[in-house]
Amino acid sequence: MGKVLIIGCGGVAKVAIQKCCQNSAVFEEICIASRTKSKCDEVKSKFSGGKTKITTAQVDANDVNALIALINQEKPDVVLNLALPYQDLAIMDACLATKTNYVDTANYEPEDTAKFEYKWQWAYRARFEQAGITALLGSGFDPGVTGVFSAYALKHSFDEIHYIDILDCNAGDHGYPFATNFNPEINIREVSANGSYWEDGKWVETKPMEIERTYDFPEIGEKKMYLLHHEEIESLALNIPGIKRIRFFMTFGESYLTHLRCLQNVGMTSIKPIDYEGMQIVPLQFLKALLPDPASLGPRTKGKTNIGCIFRGMKDGQEKTTYIYNICDHQKCYQETGLQAVAYTTGVPAMIGAMMLMTGKWKKPGVHNIEEFDPDPFMDALGQWGLPWQESQHPDLVD
Repeated sequence: MGKVLIIGCGGVAKVAIQKCCQNSAVFEEICIASRTKSKCDEVKSKFSGGKTKITTAQVDANDVNALIALINQEKPDVVLNLALPYQDLAIMDACLATKTNYVDTANYEPEDTAKFEYKWQWAYRARFEQAGITALLGSGFDPGVTGVFSAYALKHSFDEIHYIDILDCNAGDHGYPFATNFNPEINIREVSANGSYWEDGKWVETKPMEIERTYDFPEIGEKKMYLLHHEEIESLALNIPGIKRIRFFMTFGESYLTHLRCLQNVGMTSIKPIDYEGMQIVPLQFLKALLPDPASLGPRTKGKTNIGCIFRGMKDGQEKTTYIYNICDHQKCYQETGLQAVAYTTGVPAMIGAMMLMTGKWKKPGVHNIEEFDPDPFMDALGQWGLPWQESQHPDLVD
């Protein structure tokens, strides 16, 4: 079918690469590119021998000219950006210059401020449309699958959706007093920022972790969860007609929260550079270097994740509520990929998003969020590629 250029070689990328190789009828060729080529070569050696041809390359994802040269050399049908969110715009610039379709899993974030917004990427809409290429934003799980769930619920279950609560529960236990299940720098910036939710056409801002709820998650049980700001709220507020309120909740264990508060109190979560013995260091980046690599957590993480959305709205003049969710087992993910469920639940949708563009099932020049497309082929692919979903017509509502 075609070729994908995957930029990045962390845990999510490794899952996506494995899934692309399993899906060789679509992904005939993969080029894996990263700042450290040896990491790409290691992954290539693991999956070489199958039907998918794999090559590797070294690239600095901040260097637009280097990215353009690589894309011109490899001539992929789609660039799948699994690098850091700080690098989204450079990669989008390179895709524009080469007229290549683009997919990512997380929105652009300036390196010097914890701001999770789409405005920088949405500013590319007209240029991508004029170039005749598609940028698919947020093809992970949240954002990503949660947006597909929303589009699916609107298409099949509701005339209007008034309320969405996105619930992200990770009940995995890795045994460490403190570790993050994905990039520590991004994780801690996200959690320590002010929370916010969308209600009645405007943002309502909260203090970090100010709003707490307890929810009884299927196959997991009761867990405390906390309201965070999350980027898919911003796009869903525009793309889901009739919406009155959207909130995002994530679960955290007590050990995680206790350590995080301590680290915040001593300044270790700061993203402002400080002078240390004549050098400029960012405390959060230094902390990241001390914490376990999320990719190393697979063999020791046990338990499950449950990520989904509770929808409330109207159908045929009657109020209706439904809950669409996925449950993923950390150990089953590790047995398949060598990685835990947090990487798996992002890497699989990343492959599916690239597949939607590669096959032409989704084709709309411009810059688009995932809920703007027909959800049905994506929902079908979730079950096929390892993330089966469930729907409950009688969920317990979040207060």
